[in-house]
Amino acid sequence: MNEPIPVIRDTDHGTARLLPDVDRARAWLLTVDGAPQSYVDLDDPAHLEFEYVRRLAHVVDGAAEPGAPLDVLHLGGGAMTLPRYVAVTRPGSRQDVVEVDRGLLRLVREHLPLPGGGGVTVHAADARERLEASAPASADLLIGDVFGGSRVPAHLTSLEYARAAGRALRPHGIYAANLADGTPFAFLRSQLANAAAVFADLALIAEPAVLRGRRFGNVVLLASHAPIDPAPLTRRCAADAFPARVSHGEAVTRFLGAARPVGDADAVASPRPPDGAFSVG
Repeated sequence: MNEPIPVIRDTDHGTARLLPDVDRARAWLLTVDGAPQSYVDLDDPAHLEFEYVRRLAHVVDGAAEPGAPLDVLHLGGGAMTLPRYVAVTRPGSRQDVVEVDRGLLRLVREHLPLPGGGGVTVHAADARERLEASAPASADLLIGDVFGGSRVPAHLTSLEYARAAGRALRPHGIYAANLADGTPFAFLRSQLANAAAVFADLALIAEPAVLRGRRFGNVVLLASHAPIDPAPLTRRCAADAFPARVSHGEAVTRFLGAARPVGDADAVASPRPPDGAFSVG
């Protein structure tokens, strides 16, 4: 039996690499310009390798009763890790995935195809444009995980973008965004301020060392028009191999401080990670 070999291809927005996992027979790591983007095990879609993806999956797990289908809009596709997870843990879900890089979509379709009949529709489009075209109150869950290389594009970091997210969600729906920042957290605080101007309740999920400013890292921002119950999420995140803390209520208010929302005219991309923060060899 031939061993799988890496696949390298230039796509619309960088150089993509599919790297086989030597420990799992049909598992692959996707990187773009050296930055890890997705990890997929074709034999076990519920296996989640990245810590921040597991935290997003905890949000999926708590978004409705176990196994109940959801309407999910994914902004950012990569190798479709979370859509695969939702498809196997919540059969019957309707999922729309938006990915702007058509070359990347072709690569994933060729080497990591989605199973048929999974309820996943993939759109080659800009995330902001697709979000703004979505029907009001059409999503139970909106997941934002869009990175141009290692940075969230500026047009996805503004108050107007947050308002579009708020319109797309149902009253009980949850917006979950994967962000990355480090001290002094000017970017993360601006994203909280944007969300606070649109949503009734907010929470943050991250390793304690990240929110204490000890290192640059991923932070999952949660927002909802309805109250967020942090207790079940706290239990799930604390049980991980790399535990995360859920900040909610007064803790989020203190972290937000005096930060103000940022409109389209002043929005900037997320900060560039320090050398070696997320790259692989």
